[in-house]
Amino acid sequence: MTYLCNCWYMAAWADEVPADGVLARRYLEEPVVLFRDGEGHARAVFDRCPHRFVPLSKGRIVDGAITCGYHGIAFDGEGRCVLNPHGPILKGMAVRHYPIVEAYRALWIWMGEPAAADPSSLRDLSYLSDAPETAFSKGYVCGNGNYELFVDNILDLTHADFLHPTTLGGGSFTRTRAKVVETDDRLTIRWDALDEVPTPLQQSMRGLGPDDRLDTRTNVEWSAPAIMSLATATAPVGTPFDGTYPMINVHIMTPETARTTHYFFASSRTFAVDDAALNERFAEMRNWIFATEDKPMIDAQHDRMGGRDFWELDPILLRIDEGAVRVRRKLARMIAAEGGRATEAREAVALHG
Repeated sequence: MTYLCNCWYMAAWADEVPADGVLARRYLEEPVVLFRDGEGHARAVFDRCPHRFVPLSKGRIVDGAITCGYHGIAFDGEGRCVLNPHGPILKGMAVRHYPIVEAYRALWIWMGEPAAADPSSLRDLSYLSDAPETAFSKGYVCGNGNYELFVDNILDLTHADFLHPTTLGGGSFTRTRAKVVETDDRLTIRWDALDEVPTPLQQSMRGLGPDDRLDTRTNVEWSAPAIMSLATATAPVGTPFDGTYPMINVHIMTPETARTTHYFFASSRTFAVDDAALNERFAEMRNWIFATEDKPMIDAQHDRMGGRDFWELDPILLRIDEGAVRVRRKLARMIAAEGGRATEAREAVALHG
């Protein structure tokens, strides 16, 4: 499988990589180990020692370098060998390193050409770092299924009416025609559900009932490769929306392999920001929804696809699929334009440093 390489992928939440530990993960089918150097900066190198090919993540951090647990050879954050206990440092004693940036409570890795890595191209998610702890929550799961299946799930919110009827659903997404706007680097889908019964979750959080009515605007904005904000605003019926979104959720997918996905998610809000109990209740509800409803459905979808490509199965396309289909095609064009190196080519680069 080919991937978009010259872009920033979310690698981890920043607090997943402690000062004295390591985090081993696979991105775009490449094994990578994350650690912090002597100054506390996050680093990422290919997770295979060039000596006897054991995972460097089986070692430990000594003086800011990752030391192989098999024979004690150590590498710094640039992948250079800084210690060979058995003799001189040889020319081939190096591993590939990956540019990495810490921003918005997260670590971002560049899997493509290092010289092309530009931190200024990272999407602005400052609402995550600006939110106080009592108005912010986050999570992570590794799920079965290609990452584009997880992207589809967020880009078509009509599924909420059927998969989440007791929380996020209620029928308003299905009754509302979404507006899709595509630009050079983004795609936005907006649902304006006007004069609708509040969803069960809205009723619970706002003290409303089934006889109440609300206008709700939901806006999903996608950027490559798989970063999506899902923002929600409400207003009394007939009142214009003021352009702000009191609740913003982020959904970020990073391919682990062609069949597994790192799924990072977080929520922030601008109301009741000091209400820690509300924050915890919302986080628990969100985690329960995904763990018991979304994830099992995507697992089952992945299983029934039997390893075959989405387009190979000739899916029936409905009006509600417009946003997801346009994102799939847009991403495919970006990968083709980049030249989308195959996994084997990237691994050859990683092998030789």
